[in-house]
Amino acid sequence: MSDSTVYNFPFTVIDPAHREGDKPVFANGLVWAIHAVPGQEIRTLEASEVEILLTPGRKLTGDGWYWLHFDTVHSSARAHVANLPDLPEDVCAMLAETEYGIALEAWGDLVWGALPAFDDALSEEDREICAWRFAMRPELLITTRRNPIPVLGAAYRSLRPDTIPRTPAGVIDRALREFTGIVRRQLAQVDDELDRAEDVLLVIEHRSDLGHLGGIVGKVRRRATELRRVVTPIDRVLKDEDLSLPEWAEDDLRDRAERQVHAALDDLIALQDRARSLQDELGSSQAEETNRRLYIVSVATTLMLPATFVTGFFGMNTGGMFLAQGTFGTVEAGVVCFVFMGVTFLFMKLLRLL
Repeated sequence: MSDSTVYNFPFTVIDPAHREGDKPVFANGLVWAIHAVPGQEIRTLEASEVEILLTPGRKLTGDGWYWLHFDTVHSSARAHVANLPDLPEDVCAMLAETEYGIALEAWGDLVWGALPAFDDALSEEDREICAWRFAMRPELLITTRRNPIPVLGAAYRSLRPDTIPRTPAGVIDRALREFTGIVRRQLAQVDDELDRAEDVLLVIEHRSDLGHLGGIVGKVRRRATELRRVVTPIDRVLKDEDLSLPEWAEDDLRDRAERQVHAALDDLIALQDRARSLQDELGSSQAEETNRRLYIVSVATTLMLPATFVTGFFGMNTGGMFLAQGTFGTVEAGVVCFVFMGVTFLFMKLLRLL
């Protein structure tokens, strides 16, 4: 086991390749294993303590609770997690899953489920949504993930003596609050893009360049829809009346976490409504611009009808054509065109078509 301080980046990997002897390798896929006691520094567990912790009927003495975090990217690690002792078979299977899904269930003092998070992409806009899984009792928290999950790292680094929660449910609450915080930051970014689109839509005069605004609004609506599809299931499972959480987890999950998730969902719904209204206004402006252009084309076509008739008439290859012999025949024919165009214009004004 690495002797590095637990406050470094939280990938203190317990490598089974460095184990000696024929003892069971409980460290397969384990990323970190800690003991947390409120008011004290967190302590990294020895491999022998992990073995005791996962043995049915054998518990470590002491206050506080324990956290084991597994990386399930390799099939061997998933096979190990799927056979963890002292946990129901379906819970172990859930911890080893790699497919995306959101769930929260409880039975007795055991709570387990799968929650969403963003991966560790450098840009928040490029972050993909993935899932991490957990199972916990009052004295033990087991989490698994296939991709690096920054919210779990943030929850790990937040475990200072004065901030360690009394139960593992506090870690789940912190991870959810970190996730909703990222969601709301992304919402703030796309909201700023909507502000810029609205400003352009209000100050633009000719409304001849509205195509790029449609791209901005479409991008905002797509991102808001993606986030809502993630946040809505969390809100739904936290509000599930059939979910009976144990008393030790009720305050952290059913109260604080639910409020944070519901607030993020409200912000998402408000943003979607605003984007939809802006898109309707943008569509109306584009339709107005299209109608204006069609109106100009229609008027020009109507005014040119008499001129088209005159040029067609004088273009006939027949004998005795009027004005064909004069020196100023072309000028006179042009005057006839403009006279007919003027008469047409006055006629359209009289009928209030212009």
